[in-house]
Amino acid sequence: MHLLRKLRIGVAAFFLVIITLLFLDFTGSIHAWFGWMARIQFLPAVLAVNVFVVAALLLATLLLGRLYCSVICPLGIFQDVISRFASVRTKNRFSYSPALRIVRYALLLLFIIALLAGVGSFVALLAPYSSYGRIVSTLFAPFYQWGNNVLAFFDERAGNYLFYETDVWIKSIPIFIIALITLTVITVLAWKNGRTYCNVVCPVGTFLGLIARYSLLKPRFDADKCNSCGLCARNCKASCIDSKNHQIDYTRCVTCFDCIDKCRKGAIRYVPARSSKKREEAPTSANEPIESSRRSMLSASALLLTTAAVKAQTMKMDGGLAYIEDKKIPKRQTPIVPPGARSLRHFAQHCTACQLCVSVCPNQVLRPSSDLTTLMQPEVSYERGYCRPECTRCSDVCPAGAILPLTDADKSSIQVGHAVWVEKNCVVLTDGVSCGNCARHCPVGAIQMIEQDPDGFESNRIPVVDTERCIGCGACENLCPARPFSAIYVEGHSMHRIV
Repeated sequence: MHLLRKLRIGVAAFFLVIITLLFLDFTGSIHAWFGWMARIQFLPAVLAVNVFVVAALLLATLLLGRLYCSVICPLGIFQDVISRFASVRTKNRFSYSPALRIVRYALLLLFIIALLAGVGSFVALLAPYSSYGRIVSTLFAPFYQWGNNVLAFFDERAGNYLFYETDVWIKSIPIFIIALITLTVITVLAWKNGRTYCNVVCPVGTFLGLIARYSLLKPRFDADKCNSCGLCARNCKASCIDSKNHQIDYTRCVTCFDCIDKCRKGAIRYVPARSSKKREEAPTSANEPIESSRRSMLSASALLLTTAAVKAQTMKMDGGLAYIEDKKIPKRQTPIVPPGARSLRHFAQHCTACQLCVSVCPNQVLRPSSDLTTLMQPEVSYERGYCRPECTRCSDVCPAGAILPLTDADKSSIQVGHAVWVEKNCVVLTDGVSCGNCARHCPVGAIQMIEQDPDGFESNRIPVVDTERCIGCGACENLCPARPFSAIYVEGHSMHRIV
């Protein structure tokens, strides 16, 4: 095996395993060491306005070609794994095919327009990092968690507590279906044709391909050594090598070095550009963009992207006897987004819906939205837990700047919403009992219990919310005993503020 290919496969395997674990690890321990792998993904870096990372990725592409797609992008590496399994059964199965340029550039243009317009659902559907995160966190994570729970079961009975049980549940049926469809499409395309998704659908691949066309180092033909055996083309998963004419479409080449490894004559080498490029470039036809069009597209895409950047089931029994009904999500006028998001607008513009924050939330208050305007982007709901003031896990792992970093002190003073009391649901009035659960568990003392009838004798006490002190953490909503709807719930704020 060629040294370059060995090195690429080793680094790519490391990236794929660690990034996958970032989405599977619900303890957050892996993020402390390898959270930077999420931050160097192209689209999250653009949305986070991480100039250094974006510049480094573009410079690396200009020097080395589309190594990002073969080494850093988890969805690209995942396709290589699928394609590798298919190649065990059928070797030399690829062939050269012309690029679908109109489709590629149309999808890229639509992607950029959606990015600028804040249509996060369309962006999340096409973004490679988001797609992979959705697949892992929605489809693979339950199996990982079940395995953890099995280990926790035996570990506890052995007198150890290295593992602990976690709830396993589907956070959103629509997102589960979308993730399943995405996985099916990508798997079928990779099994049959290798990197078709990367070179037809993926907007990041198309954009980097425009830059890679002018990269310094490229796989290049030495026509004097080539015996026209076609092994390079039949092993090119990007289908970009025209071995008959000794030409390579560098906008689709993902610099995997498979062609170099397969060439027995050393006719393809990864070398700098020669003075003459006549025999290196892919053929053009009447319906393909001319050179000036490519340059214009590259400039426009870079400008628009820059603009976009700036611009395990528990027992549900009461004492083991009475069944406790599940809580239902209240109808909120304004959705709740995590502290650090600043506002609904900022969150929608920067979130890539990768589900990383959903995966690591220890209190299970984050879940993908099913609303069409914010489809797949996380939102806060308090049926299974509440947002603890001391927890900053989501802001620690967000790679796109949708949830900005926070300290514990910052988190405790940010108001994401305010509590609203629903009189008709309160057990004090419906059952005639005393409660006060919401007031006892409010971490900021924003709820006080007052006499229902100030002039009555020993009347029951009802809650009153100080909306100026409430931070919208949801402790009152989560711990309210009323079923199926809590008697107190949190209404979100479109713009967060400090209390």
